[in-house]
Amino acid sequence: MAKVFDRITDDLQKFIHAQQIFFVATAPLSPAGHINLSPKGLDSFRILSPNRVAYLDLTGSGNETSAHLAENQRITFMFCAFQGKPLILRLYGQGRVLTPDALDWHTQADLFPTIPGTRQIIIAEIDRVQTSCGTGVPLYEFEGQRSDMVEWAQKKGDRGMWDYWQLKNQISVDGLPTPLAGWMERSQQEIGGN
Repeated sequence: MAKVFDRITDDLQKFIHAQQIFFVATAPLSPAGHINLSPKGLDSFRILSPNRVAYLDLTGSGNETSAHLAENQRITFMFCAFQGKPLILRLYGQGRVLTPDALDWHTQADLFPTIPGTRQIIIAEIDRVQTSCGTGVPLYEFEGQRSDMVEWAQKKGDRGMWDYWQLKNQISVDGLPTPLAGWMERSQQEIGGN
């Protein structure tokens, strides 16, 4: 049976800290738009308070979460127990994107390890916390985090990553602009103005 909370309780915070993977879901306002659901790993999730969380967003083949948050702020996180006692935890809230030129970028970035390929930070105010049984979730053993993404970003380097963002991360599959595109444009203007 589902239980609803108005905050992330201490027990739920411990559960989150024990997980090696979480999922992020967002959607555009248009009913014809594509819903996005992404798995996330590495050491990229932080609980800032019982009603605020953040995660370090690493470069991927798209940038749907960023585009959707810029349009409507809706976000849902899901954690599943793949080991031990079954549990599913969902965090519902309103999110925003922090780009590297944001005033509080360094304050937030300092909460995470330095990971090559970091492109933005997602911060969410959580207004609904819901648990459910999770008895239908299979058991898996954690072997470790993959290194492929980090190695790929290291190999690309700063210039290669910038070029990749320009090519793949400025608009969503539905044509919505991402905040990363705005940051890249502002950065180019600053370089051109100097």
